[in-house]
This record gives sequence, C-alpha cells and structure tokens, in this order.
Amino acid sequence: MKSGSVIALELTPKSGLREAIAVIDREAVQIALVTDEQHRLLGTITDGDIRRALLRGEDLDTPVERIMFRNFRSLPATATDMEALTLMRKASLHQIPALDEQGRVTRLFRLDELIKPKTLSNPVVIMAGGEGKRLRPLTQDCPKPMLRVGGKPLLEIILEQCIEAGFREFYLAVNYLKEQIQDYFQDGAHWEARIRYLEEDKPLGTAGALSLLPQSPTEPLLVLNGDVLTRVDFKHLLRFHAEHEAAATLCVREHTTQIPYGVVRLDDLRVLTLEEKPVLSHYVNAGIYLLDPELLKLIPNDCFFDMPQLLDQAVRAQHRVSAFPIHEYWLDVGLPETLERAHGEWQ
Repeated sequence: MKSGSVIALELTPKSGLREAIAVIDREAVQIALVTDEQHRLLGTITDGDIRRALLRGEDLDTPVERIMFRNFRSLPATATDMEALTLMRKASLHQIPALDEQGRVTRLFRLDELIKPKTLSNPVVIMAGGEGKRLRPLTQDCPKPMLRVGGKPLLEIILEQCIEAGFREFYLAVNYLKEQIQDYFQDGAHWEARIRYLEEDKPLGTAGALSLLPQSPTEPLLVLNGDVLTRVDFKHLLRFHAEHEAAATLCVREHTTQIPYGVVRLDDLRVLTLEEKPVLSHYVNAGIYLLDPELLKLIPNDCFFDMPQLLDQAVRAQHRVSAFPIHEYWLDVGLPETLERAHGEWQ
C-alpha cells in the first residue's frame, strides 16, 4: 500500500474505536494509522489492540488515542522491500510504515504482500450433526446446516469462507440425516479441498465428536458450529491465538439485554438504588474455537461432551484459555427468526 492510498488508513486521535474497526475492516490490512493534522504518524492501532481493549471494558466510542501504540517501529521512505521483510521477520511484525523526513507515512509495508500466500495446514472441524429442533418443520427432512441462505446451504457458505482463508483440510461431524451432507459435499474435490467425515452413531456434543478424529493434528484445530454465519477473519484468530500462547481460544460476542422493569437493589429491606430499565451486557459463546492438539486428550471416548465442558476442564488443568471478541458480523441461525434475518442480511 503506497503513497496516497495510506490516507484511507488514517484516523485522528479523537476517532472512536468504532471508526477504527470500520477502517480495518474496509481496508483489510489489520491496522489503522493515527495521525495529526499534518498527517504525521502518532501511533498505530491493530485488530488485536481493539479486541483487547473491548475485553478490558472499553466501548466503541473510546478515542483511539487511549489505546494506540506509540512506540511503533518504522522505516525511512527510501527502504526497499527486502529491508522491510528482514525487519518484519526479525521483529515478528506483520506491517511496518515507511516515513518521510516529516514523519508522514509514504508506504505501509505488509508481510502478506511481501511473501507468497500459503495454504494453512490447520485442520477444520465443522459441527453439522444437530437435529435443528427449533427450526422444525424446516428441518424435518433437511439437516439444519443444509438450510439455504442466499441460494447456498449454510454449511457451504462456512466451507467456502474457510477455503478463502487458506484452509484445505476439513472434517464434517455428522449425524442427523448425514447422507444428505455426504452426498452434497462428497470428498470436497469440487471445492479443491479434502473433506472427511466424523460419523456419530449417537449425538456426541460439540466437543465429543472430536474424539472420532482418526489422528491427532499437529497444528491448532479450528472448530466451528455449522449454524453460525460470521465474517470473522480466521487468520486474525490464528494470529491472536499464537500471540497469546493460548491452548484454547474461544470467540465471544457481546450480547446486551434490557430489563423491562426498574431494578431495585436492596440491603435486607433497605432500598439502596433504583435503576430504570437497565441494559445488561455480557460476552456469549460465539461457537468458534481454536484448540491446541493437547486438549483433545481431555475428551472422553463415545460420550456426550460439549465444548464448555472441555474448556472448563482446560481451565481446571491450568491451560491458558483466551477470549477473542468478535466485532464483525455474527449470527446464530438457530431459530426461525434468525434464519429470516440471515436471508435479509447475508450477501
């Protein structure tokens, strides 16, 4: 990204996190540049910086100057691609700005542009065995992941997103009406991918199906619910997982609920506070996980075992479990009303 094009990445110190997210998502370079009125670089803000700020309790209106990284590395405007690549590899950087004598960005060197993109070796497991009881009668004769949105089955949308990100090795955990899924996707050759099936004789849960893997993977395993639509960048997730040296990374989504009544807080019978229709905010499980292979040893064989149970055991065993907050589009297509939303929103 050279010269004038870096202007699209610039924010003022007073810009909010919401605007930073918009810039990062729109330009797809995982970084925004905070500059002064003369376009001199003051700091940088990355996708990871934003997610960590949200976990600390910052909101989307927080000015970027509060969380921007001020001690950024840079190169002179005369730097070559090789000089940039050498520094990025040495310092484990994914982007580095080149500055002129006035401190203005003339170019943003990007590691993914300087090295040839490669296929990701991480296997992907997509949970596609559920009955979809809440979506009946639509799922009476059709497995939930095969319900169509925008003319394609949900499962195909998820598969193609993963392929676009670089994944090629897939396992589909199947049970209910599994023949429909197997007949449609077969071995994955149509998508230039490799698809194998984890066939459940009985429901094993969102983690129990992993006990059917024919062999333990050597790379972190991406596990996805087969009824979730999202625009999460899986490469960001992999990078976040590695940077935090996590054994498991759980994607979380902020969910707010408004209490329709005034809430009264008491001390015995004494009224302490009254709050009219407060809004409660929580992080909820988004159905997207990244697991190191060592955690698969915690999963019992031939037994119903859900992902929250696995993560709870991992925490108890003192493995590091990190949260990756999702600010991108996300929708759990588990109810008739959310399926209807998907038809209107997903393009």
